[in-house]
Amino acid sequence: MEEADNESRSSGNKLLYYVNDTPPWYLSILLGLQHYLTMFGATIVVPLVLAQSLCYDHDNVAKAEILSTIFFVSGLSTLLQTTFGTRLPIVQGATFSFLIPTQALFSKCPTIPTNNGTLISTPSVPESSDDVEWKIRMRELQGAIIVASLFEVFLGFTGLIGGIIKFIGPLVIAPTITLVGLSLFEAAFNFSSQHWWIALLTVVSIIIFSQIIHNLDVRIPAYTRDGGCYIGRFPLFKSFPVLLGIAISWILCAILTATDVFPNDKDKWGYAARTDTKIDVLTNTKWFRFPYPGQWGRPTVTVKGVFGILAGVLASAVESIGDYYACARLSGAPPPPPHAVNRGIGIEGISCVLAGLWGSGNGTTSYSENIGAIGLTKVASRRVVQCGALFMLLFSLVGKFGAVFVTIPDPIIGGLFCVTFGMITAIGLSNLQFVDLNSSRNLFVIGFSIFSALTISKWMANNRSSIKTGEEVIDQIFVVLLSTSMFVGGFVAFILDNILPGSRKERGMTTWLESAESSSNVNNDNDEIYDLPEIPFLSKYLRCCGLSTRKYLPFCPGFQGLNVCGKRSCPSVCRCYKKNDFEINENGKSNAGFVDVEKENNSTKNISVTKV
Repeated sequence: MEEADNESRSSGNKLLYYVNDTPPWYLSILLGLQHYLTMFGATIVVPLVLAQSLCYDHDNVAKAEILSTIFFVSGLSTLLQTTFGTRLPIVQGATFSFLIPTQALFSKCPTIPTNNGTLISTPSVPESSDDVEWKIRMRELQGAIIVASLFEVFLGFTGLIGGIIKFIGPLVIAPTITLVGLSLFEAAFNFSSQHWWIALLTVVSIIIFSQIIHNLDVRIPAYTRDGGCYIGRFPLFKSFPVLLGIAISWILCAILTATDVFPNDKDKWGYAARTDTKIDVLTNTKWFRFPYPGQWGRPTVTVKGVFGILAGVLASAVESIGDYYACARLSGAPPPPPHAVNRGIGIEGISCVLAGLWGSGNGTTSYSENIGAIGLTKVASRRVVQCGALFMLLFSLVGKFGAVFVTIPDPIIGGLFCVTFGMITAIGLSNLQFVDLNSSRNLFVIGFSIFSALTISKWMANNRSSIKTGEEVIDQIFVVLLSTSMFVGGFVAFILDNILPGSRKERGMTTWLESAESSSNVNNDNDEIYDLPEIPFLSKYLRCCGLSTRKYLPFCPGFQGLNVCGKRSCPSVCRCYKKNDFEINENGKSNAGFVDVEKENNSTKNISVTKV
């Protein structure tokens, strides 16, 4: 464990700014803008996928408004997470884990024939009414997200998430996350098939920028106070491969549209690649618009919706815990202690509740791509990420800004889907690095869970009326859950992984939980990173409570799970996080700093005292 900690510190020495450091204001703004641009590519995917399930596929203004709402909530969530959650430099954004339950929750959109005979989704009443079909579905989705997210709040602030993690390992996480990407292939096909060549250009461009020339730096003018003006290097292709790929295809589509290479008849193949098919959204969208809670109406709650979104909540929470440890390693920080993980999940649950209230149609989760940006820039300051959050809030208020990105031609979006969803699938499969892939037991769990999930969810999607228990509410719950491949695959893998014989090492649990255990047993002198911020009145109250109270609060520094230091209930080895928790006396207790104690013959003795 000490070697792992030293390795973390060694990697952290290469950082330009640590978590608690504050770079110059101009550098904070530039790096914050980069974090915003880094998360932008993945975020714009979510409202476009939701459009087909919520029936606003042909309402471009609704797309722009929902996209702005997602960015607004992401900005709020990032500020909450970096200030009160784990306090690591983690960006919060829209989650893909909620998309599959959303698709399973709603049936196909109502359609009407147009003059040319094609079918399009349509609202059930005029657009000026609050009872437009997409708003009805959005309100139902809002209610489901709000109620289901309260469970995540409960898991975090009660510390129960730690107990759940003990039974969830790589063999459960891998099929769950993998199925998120696999189940979205149909959306990628629908968009890409409208013009395969443009979609292919987008994919190839992203591949070239992210995989082939990603180490090629671009020379740009720069300035420092000490050295003055100079020509510096900037990793442009590594930082923005998705945005560059979109830009190239978008510019080509604009040229081919202006020269009428693409057909002007909407019934002909290739029409969707034109850049002027959605131009009306730029004129119909307001310049400035402030998203507010209940903007689509009062949320409604259905039991089937709550149970469906719960599957996405659990998947998102477990995925975020892995991101916390990854972010800590790249930030040169010690592994997050239990109280920081609990607060992080609790705050993420609160953020999802806010997302439901605001009506983003989605939740929030930590973004792995922004964690990778920390390793690229060598800047792990939380102030930089908070600047990025301010950019999210600022640009979400400019309605025209979101409208511009809605005009991206569908084939370009299809190419983006192919890359993005492929990466989600790969991220899920990457968890298998911890397990023994030579074990027939593990291969069976992986293969059967993924195949059964795809089979059952496909059958249920085509036979929604087959479940007949006699209770309509129960029927709806089963239909939604069994139609959600992510839930089916995760549930099957969870049952098989915990009942089939197999050692912890074979299952990958030993390596999987190693970093979590180190956060409880290694004495890090950098734990102030995870301390609660100074809050008037509240901080003073928590401090006055002392360890006698804080050790029972899962979200407070000093909490050690079930292993808390006490007079007679101390485990074999445990650690007190905060100073001034104990007084030095003949029993070996100390108020001078961190204390390691060992239970021996029903008594405790002082092992070491590290002055703070």
